[in-house]
Amino acid sequence: MKMETFEMERMQSTWENVVEYDLSESGIRAVSLRELTELGFDLEEAMDTPLGYSQSNGTIELRELLTEQYPGTSIENIEVTNGTSEANYLVALVALQGGDDMALEVPNYMQLWGPPRSFGARINTFPLDFTSSWEPDWDGFERAVSEKTRLVYISNPNNPTGAVLSRDAMRRIVERCERVGAYLLADEVYIGAERERERTPSFWGMSDRVIVTSGLSKAYGIPGLRIGWMVGPKDFVTECWSQHDYITIGPNKLSDIMARTAVEPANRKRLYDRTREILRQNLKSMQEWLDGFGGFFTYTPHEAGAFYFVKYASEVPSLELVRNILHRQSTLIIPGSHLGMEGFLRIWMGGKPDFLQEGRRRIGAEIEKLPELVRGGDL
Repeated sequence: MKMETFEMERMQSTWENVVEYDLSESGIRAVSLRELTELGFDLEEAMDTPLGYSQSNGTIELRELLTEQYPGTSIENIEVTNGTSEANYLVALVALQGGDDMALEVPNYMQLWGPPRSFGARINTFPLDFTSSWEPDWDGFERAVSEKTRLVYISNPNNPTGAVLSRDAMRRIVERCERVGAYLLADEVYIGAERERERTPSFWGMSDRVIVTSGLSKAYGIPGLRIGWMVGPKDFVTECWSQHDYITIGPNKLSDIMARTAVEPANRKRLYDRTREILRQNLKSMQEWLDGFGGFFTYTPHEAGAFYFVKYASEVPSLELVRNILHRQSTLIIPGSHLGMEGFLRIWMGGKPDFLQEGRRRIGAEIEKLPELVRGGDL
């Protein structure tokens, strides 16, 4: 099984810890261990914890806490993984075989582009429409989700657009999956990262064809624990556990313990409130910066997520533009081509204001060099 390179992750892993300003992130600035202790994590008790293996599919204590987020579940519906990305990967391994079709929403976090193709599945994409506030292109959706489709992957709230599906759109997607017999994989890791709107509803419970994934990396602001989870039909989750045994066996023991503090309902609310406040703090300056280029950037105000996905008025390919910013300004952002849509950039807004301001200044220094940019005039 030859795996093609995950281009976005390879660029990030190569450069994010080398550049002076990393604005390629997609989560909120990380919670510290001190902040976690302030939420009730008992560091002294953890100091005496034997560092052995943890329960491979997540401890009963953690899974019981997670059932509170997903009505009607028991611990057998839940598997804890090493981040949401591992949960997504396991679902693809179980749901797909060679010759199957998978439907993939774009733009998106393109993790599930490579693995299905590596074992002989075919991917059919369907676009979100920038001109309609990122509503799904329903004609494209109907073509992509056919009788041959075994898995449909979406992210909601969406990475990178920040858009949230309406209830009607959610029902339409689920009904189509039921009609063709496909599983729906809904990556919900950005639930809780809404700026102003109400909490995004989960797909969980809408059908027995639904599997949802989430984790601590984005809305919770704790990516370093590498704790994610899937919620699905018991038989399907059991099959994923069998795959898990061959890959990473189980999550880190200390991470599992710390995750119990984070997902406790009162603390979950506190962490979500922290995320919302950071996003509100940074939103105005981000929009003012984008608007300061005289129409060079166009965008739909995002409903959720610590990033903006912006269309730019230049013929320069997004990867070339990003590389220029990287090498000339020691600043990293994400090209739209790595997210399934050319002509766009994803720029982080989940950090400290001073850090973001300097990073944007450096991005702007390269944007100013583009021949298409006309100050104070039409593009």
